[in-house]
Amino acid sequence: MIRILVADDHKIVRDGLKRILAGAADLEVAAEAATGDEALALVKAGEFDLALIDMSMPGLSGMDLIKRLKIEKPKLRILVLSMHGEQQYAARALKAGAAGYLNKDSAAESLLGAIRKIAAGGVHVSEAAAAALLQAGDKSPHQALSDREFEVLRLLTEGLGPTEIGEKLHLSVKTVSTHKARILDKLNLGSTAELVRYALDNKLI
Repeated sequence: MIRILVADDHKIVRDGLKRILAGAADLEVAAEAATGDEALALVKAGEFDLALIDMSMPGLSGMDLIKRLKIEKPKLRILVLSMHGEQQYAARALKAGAAGYLNKDSAAESLLGAIRKIAAGGVHVSEAAAAALLQAGDKSPHQALSDREFEVLRLLTEGLGPTEIGEKLHLSVKTVSTHKARILDKLNLGSTAELVRYALDNKLI
């Protein structure tokens, strides 16, 4: 039996995932979390074979959550289920410690297959993401961003201001502003509007 922790901030998504997993005799949803902090606390306190986590949740999330989960339980297998573009985020998620990345548009059969593959020790990414990983030598400017800068970029393009981003990532407004300045400098852009255009052109949003 594969014991799974489901972490997503939307209850309707968690309920849907639980319904899909309930139909498989070899899978068991052992716990669920609505935030990254809840997921981390559950992993600290319990034993799971696999954590199925959303990329964007309140509090601890994204690459930081993946890294913290792996520090707590190095053997825990992590599958990221996200609405963000797989070709742009899969490499960072795998580098942080995840064993797979699946877009939320994927079919139920793909999810079940990915869970079993990862639980057995494998790695799962789509063919498109695998091709992007192989072409990593052809680097885009945003690949030079740190994980934290990449997270700030994503939130800026979602329309959040420095104060909101600071609250979400537990950073000071000054630190967020510093990250923003570095992002614009590394991408050779002059404004948030240009950053949004860049993100659209590179399928980051």
